Amino acid sequence: MKALIIVDVQNDFLPGGSLAVPAGDEIIELINKIQSKYEIVVATQDWHPANHKSFASMHPNHEVFNVIDCNGYPQTLWPNHCVQGTSGADFSPALDTNAVQTIFRKGMDKNVDSYSGFFDNLKSRNTGLDGFMKSKGVNEVHICGLAADFCVYFTAIDALDLGYKAAIISKGTKAIDKDSYMKKKEFFLQKGGLFI
Repeated sequence: MKALIIVDVQNDFLPGGSLAVPAGDEIIELINKIQSKYEIVVATQDWHPANHKSFASMHPNHEVFNVIDCNGYPQTLWPNHCVQGTSGADFSPALDTNAVQTIFRKGMDKNVDSYSGFFDNLKSRNTGLDGFMKSKGVNEVHICGLAADFCVYFTAIDALDLGYKAAIISKGTKAIDKDSYMKKKEFFLQKGGLFI
């Protein structure tokens, strides 16, 4: 069975948001349109505490987009975004969520970032997404949302590692950094991922 995973279509990742993905709003119409093709539709939601260690504001000697070592893992420092209970963390009002069966929140541990919809970046905690998919008999996932080079990509890589057939919906995602995304795309294809 195939499932659709809608990744982080939240206000802070859209134009006007604190960590806006260029033209991120342009994918929403397509995402709304394709949901009816899937029996299972889920969404992920970045849901950070206000003092999250991935925020540049928590590191006075560093700037946004610096990369530091955090728990032995390279951590990009982001603007404060998707803080729990703020309008920036809300799904875009343009996103149709009627078909979304379950929402998997991530990034709630202040010490560890969580790009993937399946695990945090240290693989120390899972979100429950894999267990949900397995319980529904899902063996193939199609992934869309924001941003292509971070949360969509890492969700797709983890899906492959967990044994799913995984595809990224090309017109259903946008990248923060297109050059870095091109390299990640190659790796995803080499691992057996698909673009549709």
